[in-house]
Amino acid sequence: MASVLSLKKTIYLGPFVHSQSLAELEICTQGAIGVDEKGTIAFVERDVTEAIAVAKHEGWESAELVRVQDNGFFFPGFIDTHIHASQYPNTGIFGKSTLLDWLNTYTFPLESSLHALSRARQVYSRVVSRTLSHGTTTAAYYATVHVASTNLLADICLAKGQRAFVGRVCMNTLSPDYYRDASVEDAVRDSRASIDYIRKIDPGAELVAPIITPRFAPSCTAECLSALGELHRETGVHCQTHISENKPEIALVKELFPERKSYADVYDAAGLLTPKMILAHAVHLTGDEVELIKERGAKISHCPASNTALTSGCARVRELIESGIAVGLGTDVSGGFSPSVLEMARQAIWVSRFVAMNDGDQAKLSTEEVLYLATRGGAKVVGLENKIGGFEVGMDWDAQMIGLGAVSESGEAASESEDPVDVWGWESWDDRVAKWVYNGDDRSTVAVWVKGRLVHQTSRYQR
Repeated sequence: MASVLSLKKTIYLGPFVHSQSLAELEICTQGAIGVDEKGTIAFVERDVTEAIAVAKHEGWESAELVRVQDNGFFFPGFIDTHIHASQYPNTGIFGKSTLLDWLNTYTFPLESSLHALSRARQVYSRVVSRTLSHGTTTAAYYATVHVASTNLLADICLAKGQRAFVGRVCMNTLSPDYYRDASVEDAVRDSRASIDYIRKIDPGAELVAPIITPRFAPSCTAECLSALGELHRETGVHCQTHISENKPEIALVKELFPERKSYADVYDAAGLLTPKMILAHAVHLTGDEVELIKERGAKISHCPASNTALTSGCARVRELIESGIAVGLGTDVSGGFSPSVLEMARQAIWVSRFVAMNDGDQAKLSTEEVLYLATRGGAKVVGLENKIGGFEVGMDWDAQMIGLGAVSESGEAASESEDPVDVWGWESWDDRVAKWVYNGDDRSTVAVWVKGRLVHQTSRYQR
Protein backbone atom coordinates (compact mmCIF):
# COMPACT_ATOMS: atom_id res chain seq x y z
CA MET A 1 0.00 0.00 0.00
CA ALA A 2 1.09 3.60 -0.57
CA SER A 3 1.35 4.29 3.14
CA VAL A 4 4.05 1.66 3.76
CA LEU A 5 6.26 2.14 0.71
CA SER A 6 9.96 2.25 1.52
CA LEU A 7 11.52 5.58 0.61
CA LYS A 8 15.05 6.86 0.33
CA LYS A 9 16.49 9.82 2.18
CA THR A 10 16.11 12.84 -0.08
CA ILE A 11 17.34 16.42 0.06
CA TYR A 12 15.24 18.98 -1.80
CA LEU A 13 17.39 21.88 -2.96
CA GLY A 14 16.36 25.33 -4.11
CA PRO A 15 13.94 28.10 -3.22
CA PHE A 16 10.98 27.27 -1.03
CA VAL A 17 7.93 29.26 0.00
CA HIS A 18 5.42 28.59 2.78
CA SER A 19 3.14 30.43 5.20
CA GLN A 20 4.53 31.34 8.59
CA SER A 21 1.30 33.00 9.65
CA LEU A 22 -1.91 34.25 8.09
CA ALA A 23 -0.23 37.43 6.86
CA GLU A 24 3.36 36.31 6.33
CA LEU A 25 4.99 34.11 3.72
CA GLU A 26 8.52 32.88 4.21
CA ILE A 27 10.42 33.00 0.93
CA CYS A 28 13.78 31.25 1.16
CA THR A 29 15.71 31.73 -2.07
CA GLN A 30 18.36 29.09 -1.34
CA GLY A 31 17.20 26.24 0.86
CA ALA A 32 17.74 22.56 1.59
CA ILE A 33 15.05 20.34 3.10
CA GLY A 34 15.94 16.81 4.18
CA VAL A 35 13.19 14.20 4.10
CA ASP A 36 13.75 10.81 5.74
CA GLU A 37 12.69 7.30 4.73
CA LYS A 38 9.27 7.79 6.34
CA GLY A 39 8.52 10.91 4.33
CA THR A 40 9.08 13.19 7.32
CA ILE A 41 11.05 16.43 7.24
CA ALA A 42 14.29 15.84 9.16
CA PHE A 43 15.95 19.22 8.67
CA VAL A 44 15.39 22.60 7.04
CA GLU A 45 18.43 24.68 6.10
CA ARG A 46 18.29 28.23 4.84
CA ASP A 47 20.88 30.18 2.85
CA VAL A 48 23.33 27.30 2.43
CA THR A 49 25.10 25.79 -0.54
CA GLU A 50 24.33 22.26 -1.65
CA ALA A 51 27.67 20.96 -0.42
CA ILE A 52 27.31 22.52 3.01
CA ALA A 53 23.74 21.24 3.39
CA VAL A 54 24.87 17.66 2.74
CA ALA A 55 28.01 17.94 4.87
CA LYS A 56 26.14 19.33 7.90
CA HIS A 57 24.05 16.19 8.34
CA GLU A 58 25.76 12.91 9.10
CA GLY A 59 24.22 9.93 7.33
CA TRP A 60 22.87 12.02 4.44
CA GLU A 61 25.94 11.74 2.20
CA SER A 62 24.17 9.23 -0.09
CA ALA A 63 20.80 10.94 -0.05
CA GLU A 64 19.03 11.52 -3.34
CA LEU A 65 19.13 15.16 -4.45
CA VAL A 66 16.12 16.85 -6.03
CA ARG A 67 16.65 20.34 -7.35
CA VAL A 68 14.08 22.99 -8.22
CA GLN A 69 13.71 23.40 -11.96
CA ASP A 70 12.24 25.92 -14.36
CA ASN A 71 12.71 29.12 -12.41
CA GLY A 72 10.48 27.85 -9.61
CA PHE A 73 10.20 26.88 -5.95
CA PHE A 74 8.85 24.26 -3.56
CA PHE A 75 5.47 24.98 -1.98
CA PRO A 76 3.33 22.94 0.44
CA GLY A 77 0.65 20.75 -1.09
CA PHE A 78 -2.81 22.24 -1.31
CA ILE A 79 -5.62 21.03 0.95
CA ASP A 80 -9.11 20.86 -0.55
CA THR A 81 -11.44 20.91 2.43
CA HIS A 82 -14.64 20.30 0.44
CA ILE A 83 -14.98 18.38 -2.83
CA HIS A 84 -17.63 16.01 -4.20
CA ALA A 85 -15.61 13.31 -5.98
CA SER A 86 -18.81 11.78 -7.31
CA GLN A 87 -19.75 15.01 -9.11
CA TYR A 88 -16.49 15.44 -11.00
CA PRO A 89 -17.97 14.64 -14.47
CA ASN A 90 -20.32 17.61 -14.02
CA THR A 91 -17.52 20.10 -13.37
CA GLY A 92 -18.41 23.36 -15.12
CA ILE A 93 -22.05 22.37 -15.64
CA PHE A 94 -24.43 24.32 -13.47
CA GLY A 95 -26.59 26.07 -16.04
CA LYS A 96 -28.84 28.78 -14.61
CA SER A 97 -29.58 26.77 -11.48
CA THR A 98 -29.63 27.75 -7.88
CA LEU A 99 -28.65 25.18 -5.26
CA LEU A 100 -31.81 23.15 -4.76
CA ASP A 101 -32.70 23.01 -8.47
CA TRP A 102 -29.10 22.12 -9.33
CA LEU A 103 -29.18 19.12 -6.98
CA ASN A 104 -32.23 17.61 -8.66
CA THR A 105 -31.28 18.48 -12.24
CA TYR A 106 -27.58 17.62 -12.29
CA THR A 107 -26.31 16.11 -9.08
CA PHE A 108 -28.58 13.32 -7.90
CA PRO A 109 -28.80 11.57 -11.31
CA LEU A 110 -25.02 11.55 -11.66
CA GLU A 111 -24.28 10.41 -8.13
CA SER A 112 -26.84 7.62 -8.28
CA SER A 113 -25.15 6.21 -11.39
CA LEU A 114 -22.01 5.43 -9.39
CA HIS A 115 -23.59 2.35 -7.86
CA ALA A 116 -21.96 0.68 -10.87
CA LEU A 117 -18.36 0.06 -9.80
CA SER A 118 -16.99 0.31 -13.33
CA ARG A 119 -18.47 3.79 -13.61
CA ALA A 120 -17.29 4.72 -10.12
CA ARG A 121 -13.75 3.53 -10.87
CA GLN A 122 -13.62 5.67 -14.01
CA VAL A 123 -14.83 8.80 -12.19
CA TYR A 124 -12.82 8.39 -9.01
CA SER A 125 -9.58 7.47 -10.76
CA ARG A 126 -9.86 10.60 -12.85
CA VAL A 127 -10.73 13.01 -10.06
CA VAL A 128 -7.87 11.82 -7.84
CA SER A 129 -5.38 12.06 -10.71
CA ARG A 130 -6.71 15.46 -11.72
CA THR A 131 -6.57 16.96 -8.23
CA LEU A 132 -3.05 15.61 -7.70
CA SER A 133 -2.01 17.28 -10.95
CA HIS A 134 -3.19 20.59 -9.50
CA GLY A 135 -1.06 20.11 -6.38
CA THR A 136 -3.85 18.89 -4.08
CA THR A 137 -2.14 16.54 -1.64
CA THR A 138 -5.10 16.29 0.77
CA ALA A 139 -8.81 16.24 -0.04
CA ALA A 140 -11.99 15.90 2.02
CA TYR A 141 -14.17 13.91 -0.37
CA TYR A 142 -17.89 13.30 -0.52
CA ALA A 143 -18.68 10.04 -2.31
CA THR A 144 -22.24 8.69 -2.66
CA VAL A 145 -24.70 6.67 -0.58
CA HIS A 146 -23.23 3.45 -1.99
CA VAL A 147 -20.89 1.59 0.36
CA ALA A 148 -18.97 -0.34 -2.29
CA SER A 149 -18.17 2.66 -4.48
CA THR A 150 -17.32 4.82 -1.45
CA ASN A 151 -14.86 2.14 -0.36
CA LEU A 152 -13.49 2.07 -3.91
CA LEU A 153 -12.73 5.79 -3.68
CA ALA A 154 -10.69 5.11 -0.54
CA ASP A 155 -8.83 2.31 -2.34
CA ILE A 156 -8.00 4.61 -5.24
CA CYS A 157 -6.76 7.42 -3.00
CA LEU A 158 -4.50 4.99 -1.16
CA ALA A 159 -3.17 3.44 -4.34
CA LYS A 160 -2.46 6.80 -5.97
CA GLY A 161 -0.96 8.16 -2.77
CA GLN A 162 -3.31 11.07 -2.08
CA ARG A 163 -4.07 11.94 1.52
CA ALA A 164 -7.85 11.90 1.84
CA PHE A 165 -10.90 11.87 4.05
CA VAL A 166 -13.55 9.75 2.34
CA GLY A 167 -17.19 10.02 3.32
CA ARG A 168 -20.23 7.96 2.45
CA VAL A 169 -23.07 10.47 1.96
CA CYS A 170 -26.09 10.10 4.27
CA MET A 171 -29.59 11.31 3.35
CA ASN A 172 -32.91 9.77 4.27
CA THR A 173 -35.32 12.48 3.13
CA LEU A 174 -35.84 15.30 0.60
CA SER A 175 -33.97 13.44 -2.10
CA PRO A 176 -35.25 11.22 -4.90
CA ASP A 177 -36.70 7.86 -3.95
CA TYR A 178 -34.11 6.21 -6.19
CA TYR A 179 -31.24 7.81 -4.31
CA ARG A 180 -31.52 7.91 -0.54
CA ASP A 181 -31.09 5.85 2.62
CA ALA A 182 -34.14 3.70 3.16
CA SER A 183 -34.06 4.30 6.92
CA VAL A 184 -32.02 5.81 9.73
CA GLU A 185 -30.78 2.34 10.55
CA ASP A 186 -29.53 1.91 6.99
CA ALA A 187 -27.74 5.25 7.10
CA VAL A 188 -25.88 4.34 10.27
CA ARG A 189 -25.18 0.72 9.27
CA ASP A 190 -23.77 1.69 5.87
CA SER A 191 -21.75 4.58 7.28
CA ARG A 192 -20.26 2.24 9.86
CA ALA A 193 -19.43 -0.27 7.14
CA SER A 194 -17.41 2.33 5.22
CA ILE A 195 -15.71 3.54 8.40
CA ASP A 196 -14.68 -0.02 9.25
CA TYR A 197 -13.44 -0.71 5.73
CA ILE A 198 -11.34 2.45 5.46
CA ARG A 199 -9.82 1.82 8.88
CA LYS A 200 -8.96 -1.69 7.76
CA ILE A 201 -7.09 -0.66 4.60
CA ASP A 202 -5.16 2.11 6.41
CA PRO A 203 -5.24 1.28 10.14
CA GLY A 204 -3.01 4.15 11.18
CA ALA A 205 -4.80 6.68 8.95
CA GLU A 206 -1.42 7.47 7.44
CA LEU A 207 -3.10 8.58 4.24
CA VAL A 208 -6.80 7.72 4.14
CA ALA A 209 -9.37 8.23 6.88
CA PRO A 210 -13.17 7.92 7.04
CA ILE A 211 -15.42 10.92 7.60
CA ILE A 212 -19.11 10.91 8.59
CA THR A 213 -21.06 12.80 5.92
CA PRO A 214 -24.66 13.91 6.38
CA ARG A 215 -25.28 15.70 3.09
CA PHE A 216 -26.94 18.69 4.73
CA ALA A 217 -29.71 19.21 7.26
CA PRO A 218 -32.62 19.29 4.76
CA SER A 219 -31.73 15.83 3.46
CA CYS A 220 -31.62 14.24 6.93
CA THR A 221 -34.33 13.92 9.52
CA ALA A 222 -33.59 15.02 13.07
CA GLU A 223 -33.51 11.34 14.03
CA CYS A 224 -30.95 10.61 11.34
CA LEU A 225 -28.73 13.53 12.36
CA SER A 226 -28.85 12.47 16.00
CA ALA A 227 -27.97 8.89 15.09
CA LEU A 228 -24.99 10.16 13.09
CA GLY A 229 -24.02 12.34 16.05
CA GLU A 230 -23.97 9.22 18.20
CA LEU A 231 -21.85 7.44 15.59
CA HIS A 232 -19.48 10.42 15.66
CA ARG A 233 -19.14 10.18 19.44
CA GLU A 234 -18.66 6.44 19.29
CA THR A 235 -16.06 6.32 16.52
CA GLY A 236 -14.29 9.65 16.99
CA VAL A 237 -13.95 10.17 13.22
CA HIS A 238 -14.32 13.53 11.52
CA CYS A 239 -17.61 14.85 10.10
CA GLN A 240 -18.45 17.07 7.15
CA THR A 241 -21.62 18.74 5.90
CA HIS A 242 -23.01 21.98 4.46
CA ILE A 243 -24.35 25.04 6.24
CA SER A 244 -26.02 28.31 5.26
CA GLU A 245 -25.11 28.10 1.61
CA ASN A 246 -28.03 30.17 0.29
CA LYS A 247 -31.14 31.87 1.61
CA PRO A 248 -33.83 29.48 0.25
CA GLU A 249 -31.92 26.59 1.84
CA ILE A 250 -31.84 28.42 5.19
CA ALA A 251 -35.59 29.07 4.96
CA LEU A 252 -36.12 25.38 4.27
CA VAL A 253 -34.10 24.40 7.33
CA LYS A 254 -36.23 26.73 9.46
CA GLU A 255 -39.36 25.10 8.07
CA LEU A 256 -38.09 21.54 8.62
CA PHE A 257 -36.63 22.15 12.08
CA PRO A 258 -38.92 24.80 13.67
CA GLU A 259 -37.85 23.81 17.18
CA ARG A 260 -34.23 24.78 16.54
CA LYS A 261 -32.90 28.32 16.89
CA SER A 262 -30.74 28.25 13.77
CA TYR A 263 -29.12 26.11 11.07
CA ALA A 264 -26.03 25.69 13.27
CA ASP A 265 -28.23 24.75 16.21
CA VAL A 266 -29.67 21.86 14.17
CA TYR A 267 -26.23 20.28 14.00
CA ASP A 268 -25.40 21.20 17.59
CA ALA A 269 -28.54 19.54 18.89
CA ALA A 270 -27.57 16.36 17.02
CA GLY A 271 -24.10 16.27 18.59
CA LEU A 272 -22.39 17.02 15.29
CA LEU A 273 -21.06 20.51 15.95
CA THR A 274 -17.66 19.56 17.36
CA PRO A 275 -13.98 20.36 16.70
CA LYS A 276 -13.98 17.55 14.13
CA MET A 277 -16.78 19.02 12.02
CA ILE A 278 -16.10 20.69 8.65
CA LEU A 279 -18.90 23.06 7.64
CA ALA A 280 -18.89 24.01 3.97
CA HIS A 281 -19.94 27.46 2.70
CA ALA A 282 -21.18 29.40 5.78
CA VAL A 283 -22.23 32.28 3.53
CA HIS A 284 -25.14 33.61 5.56
CA LEU A 285 -24.32 32.77 9.18
CA THR A 286 -25.85 34.97 11.86
CA GLY A 287 -23.72 36.46 14.61
CA ASP A 288 -25.12 33.93 17.09
CA GLU A 289 -24.20 31.08 14.74
CA VAL A 290 -20.65 32.36 14.38
CA GLU A 291 -20.32 32.44 18.16
CA LEU A 292 -21.76 28.93 18.49
CA ILE A 293 -19.42 27.52 15.84
CA LYS A 294 -16.45 29.19 17.51
CA GLU A 295 -17.49 27.89 20.94
CA ARG A 296 -17.84 24.34 19.64
CA GLY A 297 -14.54 24.50 17.73
CA ALA A 298 -16.06 23.50 14.38
CA LYS A 299 -14.26 24.49 11.18
CA ILE A 300 -15.35 26.16 7.93
CA SER A 301 -14.56 25.43 4.28
CA HIS A 302 -14.84 28.54 2.11
CA CYS A 303 -15.96 27.65 -1.44
CA PRO A 304 -15.84 30.94 -3.38
CA ALA A 305 -16.25 29.62 -6.93
CA SER A 306 -19.28 27.52 -6.09
CA ASN A 307 -20.94 30.30 -4.12
CA THR A 308 -20.60 32.61 -7.11
CA ALA A 309 -21.59 30.00 -9.74
CA LEU A 310 -24.80 29.08 -7.92
CA THR A 311 -25.43 32.73 -6.89
CA SER A 312 -25.43 31.68 -3.25
CA GLY A 313 -23.69 34.79 -1.94
CA CYS A 314 -20.33 36.10 -0.73
CA ALA A 315 -19.00 34.66 2.52
CA ARG A 316 -17.47 37.23 4.88
CA VAL A 317 -14.26 35.35 5.41
CA ARG A 318 -12.47 38.18 7.20
CA GLU A 319 -15.15 38.17 9.89
CA LEU A 320 -14.94 34.39 10.27
CA ILE A 321 -11.16 34.48 10.64
CA GLU A 322 -11.23 37.36 13.09
CA SER A 323 -13.82 35.52 15.17
CA GLY A 324 -11.24 32.79 15.75
CA ILE A 325 -12.73 30.09 13.51
CA ALA A 326 -10.36 27.96 11.41
CA VAL A 327 -11.06 28.46 7.70
CA GLY A 328 -9.76 26.58 4.65
CA LEU A 329 -10.57 26.54 0.96
CA GLY A 330 -12.81 24.10 -0.90
CA THR A 331 -13.32 23.61 -4.61
CA ASP A 332 -16.83 22.21 -4.06
CA VAL A 333 -16.65 20.37 -7.35
CA SER A 334 -19.03 20.34 -9.14
CA GLY A 335 -20.83 23.37 -7.76
CA GLY A 336 -17.39 24.87 -8.19
CA PHE A 337 -16.16 24.88 -11.77
CA SER A 338 -12.54 23.88 -11.15
CA PRO A 339 -10.69 21.16 -9.19
CA SER A 340 -7.82 23.60 -8.56
CA VAL A 341 -7.25 24.99 -5.06
CA LEU A 342 -5.01 27.62 -6.65
CA GLU A 343 -8.05 28.78 -8.62
CA MET A 344 -10.00 28.89 -5.34
CA ALA A 345 -7.28 31.12 -3.86
CA ARG A 346 -7.84 33.55 -6.73
CA GLN A 347 -11.60 33.32 -6.36
CA ALA A 348 -11.33 33.93 -2.62
CA ILE A 349 -9.52 37.17 -3.37
CA TRP A 350 -12.24 38.24 -5.81
CA VAL A 351 -15.08 37.35 -3.43
CA SER A 352 -13.42 39.29 -0.62
CA ARG A 353 -13.24 42.31 -2.95
CA PHE A 354 -16.92 41.97 -3.76
CA VAL A 355 -17.57 42.07 -0.01
CA ALA A 356 -15.22 45.04 0.35
CA MET A 357 -17.28 47.05 -2.13
CA ASN A 358 -19.98 47.19 0.55
CA ASP A 359 -18.11 46.59 3.79
CA GLY A 360 -14.85 48.47 3.22
CA ASP A 361 -11.27 47.57 2.37
CA GLN A 362 -10.74 45.67 5.62
CA ALA A 363 -12.70 42.78 4.07
CA LYS A 364 -10.10 42.21 1.35
CA LEU A 365 -7.94 39.09 1.50
CA SER A 366 -4.31 39.34 0.43
CA THR A 367 -2.23 36.93 -1.61
CA GLU A 368 -0.46 35.85 1.57
CA GLU A 369 -3.75 35.20 3.32
CA VAL A 370 -5.32 33.04 0.62
CA LEU A 371 -2.15 30.94 0.37
CA TYR A 372 -2.39 30.40 4.12
CA LEU A 373 -6.02 29.29 3.76
CA ALA A 374 -4.97 26.90 0.98
CA THR A 375 -2.33 25.23 3.18
CA ARG A 376 -2.05 25.80 6.92
CA GLY A 377 -5.66 26.94 7.20
CA GLY A 378 -6.85 23.82 5.42
CA ALA A 379 -4.61 21.69 7.63
CA LYS A 380 -6.36 23.11 10.70
CA VAL A 381 -9.76 22.43 9.16
CA VAL A 382 -8.96 18.72 8.68
CA GLY A 383 -7.16 18.43 12.02
CA LEU A 384 -3.67 17.86 10.59
CA GLU A 385 -2.01 21.20 11.37
CA ASN A 386 0.91 19.47 13.12
CA LYS A 387 1.50 17.19 10.16
CA ILE A 388 0.99 19.08 6.90
CA GLY A 389 0.68 22.59 5.51
CA GLY A 390 4.23 23.87 5.98
CA PHE A 391 7.92 23.01 5.85
CA GLU A 392 8.98 22.34 9.42
CA VAL A 393 10.95 19.56 11.08
CA GLY A 394 8.62 16.71 12.02
CA MET A 395 6.02 17.50 9.38
CA ASP A 396 5.33 15.23 6.43
CA TRP A 397 6.75 16.17 3.03
CA ASP A 398 3.47 17.01 1.30
CA ALA A 399 4.77 19.37 -1.33
CA GLN A 400 4.71 20.54 -4.91
CA MET A 401 7.46 21.81 -7.15
CA ILE A 402 6.28 24.93 -8.95
CA GLY A 403 7.89 25.88 -12.26
CA LEU A 404 7.54 29.30 -13.85
CA GLY A 405 8.16 30.25 -17.46
CA ALA A 406 11.11 32.44 -18.43
CA VAL A 407 11.07 34.96 -21.28
CA SER A 408 14.20 35.06 -23.47
CA GLU A 409 15.80 38.18 -24.92
CA SER A 410 13.95 37.54 -28.18
CA GLY A 411 10.63 37.65 -26.35
CA GLU A 412 10.00 33.94 -26.86
CA ALA A 413 9.79 31.35 -24.11
CA ALA A 414 13.26 30.39 -22.91
CA SER A 415 12.27 26.70 -23.10
CA GLU A 416 9.52 24.66 -24.70
CA SER A 417 7.59 24.77 -21.47
CA GLU A 418 3.99 25.84 -21.86
CA ASP A 419 3.88 27.37 -18.41
CA PRO A 420 1.29 30.17 -18.29
CA VAL A 421 3.43 32.38 -16.05
CA ASP A 422 6.01 34.60 -17.79
CA VAL A 423 8.97 35.66 -15.68
CA TRP A 424 11.08 38.44 -17.21
CA GLY A 425 13.92 38.38 -14.73
CA TRP A 426 13.38 41.71 -12.99
CA GLU A 427 10.62 40.49 -10.66
CA SER A 428 11.14 40.25 -6.91
CA TRP A 429 10.27 36.95 -5.26
CA ASP A 430 7.05 38.48 -3.97
CA ASP A 431 6.23 39.36 -7.58
CA ARG A 432 6.93 35.80 -8.75
CA VAL A 433 4.64 34.31 -6.14
CA ALA A 434 1.89 36.80 -6.99
CA LYS A 435 2.22 36.02 -10.70
CA TRP A 436 1.83 32.32 -9.92
CA VAL A 437 -1.25 32.91 -7.77
CA TYR A 438 -2.96 35.04 -10.40
CA ASN A 439 -1.80 33.27 -13.57
CA GLY A 440 -0.68 29.75 -12.67
CA ASP A 441 -2.48 26.48 -13.23
CA ASP A 442 -1.66 22.77 -13.36
CA ARG A 443 0.98 23.44 -16.05
CA SER A 444 2.96 25.21 -13.33
CA THR A 445 2.90 22.10 -11.12
CA VAL A 446 6.04 20.20 -12.14
CA ALA A 447 5.90 17.47 -9.47
CA VAL A 448 3.92 16.56 -6.36
CA TRP A 449 4.84 14.52 -3.27
CA VAL A 450 2.66 13.15 -0.47
CA LYS A 451 4.41 11.89 2.64
CA GLY A 452 7.64 11.81 0.65
CA ARG A 453 6.23 9.74 -2.21
CA LEU A 454 6.29 11.19 -5.72
CA VAL A 455 2.64 11.00 -6.78
CA HIS A 456 2.57 13.24 -9.85
CA GLN A 457 5.13 14.48 -12.31
CA THR A 458 5.15 16.19 -15.69
CA SER A 459 7.60 15.90 -18.56
CA ARG A 460 9.36 18.95 -17.12
CA TYR A 461 10.44 17.03 -14.01
CA GLN A 462 14.01 15.71 -14.07
CA ARG A 463 15.55 13.69 -11.27
